[in-house]
Amino acid sequence: MAGHSKWANIKHRKAAQDAKKGKIFTKIAKELTVAAKIGQSGDPEMNPRLRLALDKARAANMPKDNVDRAIKKGLGEGNESNYEDVIYEGYGPGGVAILVQALTDNKNRTVAEVRSTFTKRGGSMGEAGCVAWMFDKKGVINIQKDKTDEDTLMMIAIDAGAEDVVADEEGFEVITDPANYEAVKKAIESNNIQIEYAEITMKPKNTIELSGEDAEKTVTLLEMLEDLDDVQEVYSNFDMVE
Repeated sequence: MAGHSKWANIKHRKAAQDAKKGKIFTKIAKELTVAAKIGQSGDPEMNPRLRLALDKARAANMPKDNVDRAIKKGLGEGNESNYEDVIYEGYGPGGVAILVQALTDNKNRTVAEVRSTFTKRGGSMGEAGCVAWMFDKKGVINIQKDKTDEDTLMMIAIDAGAEDVVADEEGFEVITDPANYEAVKKAIESNNIQIEYAEITMKPKNTIELSGEDAEKTVTLLEMLEDLDDVQEVYSNFDMVE
């Protein structure tokens, strides 16, 4: 399956709704802080990780004061925590592959919470590398069908360095190498085409379609993993049948 999964689209729309609850702001603030600290810069033009974090903040309509505060914290104003990136891998119901990206200041706490969630919801933690090979790091830019037509988008995106443009019943997905993501995104925006969401993601090489009880269990597991305080992103090769 070349395109983004139905589950991925549902997840992004749910995230936009969850932004109102504030929890997603906490996760984005943590990423902004770490990005500013690691990149040693509050200038997104000089700090690619911060630029991606700011995209997430804008997509979630995060207040500017919250964004500025998080960046300042990363640059040394009141930042007492040392977060590190960790990746956990495992399997969900039906054998779907799951990658969990977390930012933590206590790896023992985080791995215990992730393992417990997997176990309680019909999944299992795996060894490092057990499912990572099933994913490629890609830039993904999603555009609704009423914002442009396929030929126009294809010409703009491919000329700017995109790998592919995939159409489905809901819209278009532009796929890029991470190195070309910013150039492609800017080319689309400069042609006044509205982007629904854009991100650097771990894209599954193939998806596993589930239905019925397995699909319900998998959705619950993914949502519970995403709800853990230390977890920033959850990637899976799960997809749902209509």
